[in-house]
Amino acid sequence: MSPNWTDRHFWLVVLAGSALGVLGVLLAVWGNPQNSGICVSCFVENSAGAIGLHDNQRMQYLRPELIGFVIGSAVCAVLFREFRSRGGSAPLPRLISGAFLIVGSAVFIGCPIKLFLRFTAGDLSAIAGILGLVVGVWVGLQGLSHGVDLGRSRDENPGSGLMVPALFLLFLVFLFARPAFILFSERGGAAQHAPALISLVVGLVLGALAQRTRFCITGSVRDGLLMGGRSPLIWGLGAFVLGAVVANLTTGQFQLGLYGQPGAHTEHIWSFLGMLLVGWLSVLIGGCPFRQLVKAGEGDVDAGLAVVGMLLGGGIVQSWGMAATAAGVSLPGKTAVLSGLVFILGISLLFRDRVRA
Repeated sequence: MSPNWTDRHFWLVVLAGSALGVLGVLLAVWGNPQNSGICVSCFVENSAGAIGLHDNQRMQYLRPELIGFVIGSAVCAVLFREFRSRGGSAPLPRLISGAFLIVGSAVFIGCPIKLFLRFTAGDLSAIAGILGLVVGVWVGLQGLSHGVDLGRSRDENPGSGLMVPALFLLFLVFLFARPAFILFSERGGAAQHAPALISLVVGLVLGALAQRTRFCITGSVRDGLLMGGRSPLIWGLGAFVLGAVVANLTTGQFQLGLYGQPGAHTEHIWSFLGMLLVGWLSVLIGGCPFRQLVKAGEGDVDAGLAVVGMLLGGGIVQSWGMAATAAGVSLPGKTAVLSGLVFILGISLLFRDRVRA
């Protein structure tokens, strides 16, 4: 079935998806690493290094895009009276889940957004990750249908929901003031970046659009599995793919092939498992890394805890050698992905409502 073509929200979702795809490509043209114009997990690892959570001198930069996602979402939520402090749903599992989101992404080398940016640039090695993401989302949906539930959030003191936006406002000050305790790479992937002001504006626009539309990659896959063509989000994902393909072809970034792709490896089983972990976790906690940032911006304390976990995870994957490289996946990375799968399986069993199931 087709969606309602006259629905204003439908076209806003399509706009959000196409903007994310096109701007994701253009940010790489403007200076971000190739095929990594937008990569939330990579940016989290960079930002974790900038604030001293790891010492990899090639991965230290306060990424303006992340700051824009949170602040853009917060401003939009306030303007449309949707900012609401809420939380209290399984806080510790959400914190740990945030860390494992980065583990799975780091083993694949990219978050779900970068996954599709790589694919639309001709990187055939991304197919294993796409399959893993779809299977992970499907497994997560099976868990929900059998009663897996972390519990409902509740209204909290308004100040609670302001903590993460305030933190990212502080990061914004650090980005431009550059105090001595904030670290900035002079070489490596983190030293490749678009002009800070351009990146910030792009982040603000995409954060606002995502707040209004609830668009995210894993949410699109989830709704596509549940609703097929009736879902506006799956059409938004289609617009993302189309926009990114056109932008890659137009800018000369498209390079079809399996080997030698930038920011990729060919250990396909681990690409599959890394994205399976990300997809499964995203369904359980209500969104991929990008969606967690946007939700935290609109006052969701549970998402804020996941964001804190993501920053911790960004430090851990670099400090403990878990992040994959073009050479492949390390033993610590493989162990961490398997540990993540055991963790989410355990959480699914512990938080299963057997009466409802």
